[in-house]
Amino acid sequence: MGRYILARLVQGLIAGLGVIVLVFFMVRITGDPANAMLPKEASIEARAAFRHQMGFDRPLTSQLVDYLIRIAQGDLGVSVRTRQPAISLLLGRLPATMELALAGLALAVLVGVSIGVLAAAKPGSVWSGLSNLLGVVSLSTPSFWVGLLLILLLSVKLHIFPVAGRSGLKSLVLPAVTMSLTCVGQLTRITTATMRDVLRQDYILVAHAKGLRTKRVNFRHALRNAAIPIVTLIGVNFGYMMGGSVVIETVFSWPGVGWLTFQAIQSRDFALIQAITLFTSWVVLVLSLFIDLLYGVLDPRVSYGHDR
Repeated sequence: MGRYILARLVQGLIAGLGVIVLVFFMVRITGDPANAMLPKEASIEARAAFRHQMGFDRPLTSQLVDYLIRIAQGDLGVSVRTRQPAISLLLGRLPATMELALAGLALAVLVGVSIGVLAAAKPGSVWSGLSNLLGVVSLSTPSFWVGLLLILLLSVKLHIFPVAGRSGLKSLVLPAVTMSLTCVGQLTRITTATMRDVLRQDYILVAHAKGLRTKRVNFRHALRNAAIPIVTLIGVNFGYMMGGSVVIETVFSWPGVGWLTFQAIQSRDFALIQAITLFTSWVVLVLSLFIDLLYGVLDPRVSYGHDR
């Protein structure tokens, strides 16, 4: 197990370095940051001084080497827009994104897995039809459209929830529902498919023959053996949510990482874009390692290469 974890950590470091290098060069082909940050009437001399002050007039390779050294020292650079450390801005927005991601994921798991299990256990029932409908609708409906529709109906018309912002539990409901929409459809479909396969296994028939309650068989025995693809999907979606949904957070003016990303892209804030991308990539890498290790807990038949 220890060798496997070490190997995955090395792979993660290589992948993380690749992301840093790739994003570093990609954000710099979008245009000159001086044109975005300075007024249109700024003189050529002012633009040149700005580029020199921020180090943008140096060769890209030199900028990259310096950036890698700063990252190794825990310095993700200074925001061009606010002149504050990028890591401070990121950490300041992280609690809002974590709150929204956990709420959206919890809602998606509760609804998606429950409906998927019931649809698999009762084919041809209303649950099966609901599973198909939810899967199609959630995967084919743009999240920003759903968010705007919820705001129009429940905020503007009925005045039940706040229109935007983060001001308490009620303000969390609409963005969390919107955030969970796509994940609900995916979880419903994959839970239904995997549970149908598991429920055909002989040990499930034996459990029923022993007189065990159907609910216990479905949720305790069958669901655990169908959990690996479900857990994988949950981990992938949580990584996406923790990276901050730019569209959803912007629609609801939710002060999280996604909205910060939108602001950074608008202002071509290179340091901040790089810091957010680095954070998101490492969240995904850590979640991927955690999910791999969780496989062995969920299914003892899973073995790692050196354990065979």
